[in-house]
Amino acid sequence: MNSETSSSNPFPTSSSTSSTSTGGSNAGGMGADSGTVQRLAQRAHEAVDRLEQTVSTGSERMIGWQQEYGDMAREQVRTNPLAAVGVAFAVGIIFSKLFMR
Repeated sequence: MNSETSSSNPFPTSSSTSSTSTGGSNAGGMGADSGTVQRLAQRAHEAVDRLEQTVSTGSERMIGWQQEYGDMAREQVRTNPLAAVGVAFAVGIIFSKLFMR
């Protein structure tokens, strides 16, 4: 393996070592494979970046909803505490009937 191959391909495969040992008869194909891998890696990186942006936007939206609905729920409990206790009690009974069989 020569220094050119080791610097451009840190993970040599059997095809890359055989092409350099046979006099480089497949060196043109090696470059095309390396370019394909580079393009695939770039596309994967871009896809991960888009996914990260989407998740970030979605999580910010969910945090906003949580704050908005949390504030609404707190306000309802403050204005109608007895109704809130009654609803919590009813939900507790329903869950106990569903999950305690």
